Amino acid sequence: MTYKNLLTKKSDGIGWITINRPDKLNAMNVETIGELKAAFAEFETDADVRAVILTGSGEKAFVAGADISEFVHLNAEMGRHFSREGQALTRSIENFPKPVVAAINGFALGGGTEIALACHIRLASETAKLGQPEVKLGIIPGYGGTQRLARLVGKGKAMEMILTGRMVEAREAAEIGLVNRVLPPADLLAAAEALAKEVIKNGPLAVAYSIEAINRGLDGTLDEGLELEAEIFGRTCATEDFKEGANAFLEKRKPDFRGR
Repeated sequence: MTYKNLLTKKSDGIGWITINRPDKLNAMNVETIGELKAAFAEFETDADVRAVILTGSGEKAFVAGADISEFVHLNAEMGRHFSREGQALTRSIENFPKPVVAAINGFALGGGTEIALACHIRLASETAKLGQPEVKLGIIPGYGGTQRLARLVGKGKAMEMILTGRMVEAREAAEIGLVNRVLPPADLLAAAEALAKEVIKNGPLAVAYSIEAINRGLDGTLDEGLELEAEIFGRTCATEDFKEGANAFLEKRKPDFRGR
């Protein structure tokens, strides 16, 4: 499928999605949100795609926020709808059954940070800057930032970032757990690709079930999470992939996972 605001490709089991609005610093608009939903849906059903890397075009920005011109006239009802549309995208990324790696190549502000937060793993360029500056416009984060940021970096740091609206540079983002790793700009995409390839060597059902267990478990108590883990662990024991993985280990060979 061809998109107006995205570049997509497949290579070695990886689906690449590049947000391509460089003249707007890849700012998120309604059209781009719709295209991202479609691109992820396409890769979800494509058996040749085992992982997705999400990045922005150019060196300046991953996603430099939402396109302010599209929501400056919102009222309360329209604002709720606008927020829920963005949340539907970030929720779909968060629950995507294949690993999603964000390669944050510059500014990731507002909706850009929120999209990165929804990805399963975040790698950042040394030039990356992340933040939730919405309060500077008199609004709050609306694509999940108030919820996911606190879950990821803790309530205190999330409060500081959201209430001040200040940006954090890549090194600080790594220190507080907002990104997994920081790399020189020239190494970012290669590192994201290497990480994705490391993950897709593993059983695809086990990877999908791990994503489900972590995401659903965070929504409940520890006891509920442990019960969920036991139930999903049982599911994996009934798969052909588990039998193949166990036999390959005993036979000292590489497993041939089939996703069954």
